[in-house]
Amino acid sequence: MLFWQRRSYMFGCLKSIYYHKSKRSKPYSFSLHIIVIRTNIKMVITKNVTLPEFTALNVQEVDLSTATLMSAGPYLGKDCEGINNEFMLCRYESQDPRACLDLGKKVTSCTMQFFKKVKSKCQHEFNQYAHCIDKSSGDYSFAKCRKTQAVFDRCMQEKLGLQRPDFGYFCRARVHDSKSLPPAPRESCPCHSQVPDPTPSLPDCKPRPAARFSSRFHWITE
Repeated sequence: MLFWQRRSYMFGCLKSIYYHKSKRSKPYSFSLHIIVIRTNIKMVITKNVTLPEFTALNVQEVDLSTATLMSAGPYLGKDCEGINNEFMLCRYESQDPRACLDLGKKVTSCTMQFFKKVKSKCQHEFNQYAHCIDKSSGDYSFAKCRKTQAVFDRCMQEKLGLQRPDFGYFCRARVHDSKSLPPAPRESCPCHSQVPDPTPSLPDCKPRPAARFSSRFHWITE
């Protein structure tokens, strides 16, 4: 969960969902069923909405395996924490993905630069750790890879000056102070009805005598 404030926000625990591999001889098969409803079709945008060109969306992707991302996840999250927070703050405040394209590119660039640093300094140790996570269990468990993890952690601390975040680091609440300006206030949608105050409710004048048998459930009271 993310707890947000104006120009600063607080983090709660983030739960990530990973695809688990199986030890079966046959891989899983997935099928996608598309249901087309031909009546009552509503467009989500109009011709007045300007969409970005494909050239603005073309960036170098981080094409890595699940085991690789899980091996470097704690270091990557801590090394790119600042730009990740800026991106999430932009998405929350603007509610428009188009306004955060540049920050999204910076997030991807930070990830690419991080893995380049790991490759240049700790490639062998990192490959051993990722290979252990990928092959030692069927659910990418860390329990059987503590020895290779210790070797990788030592290399990251000695050669890159990065220390593995302690257990629960990403679950603790912390405040991010953003230097960017807040977005301009948006106009309310004309499709939403403008109601100044909610309809006043009727006064609660029903008599409520004390419960005879310590409860007001219908099967206990008279």
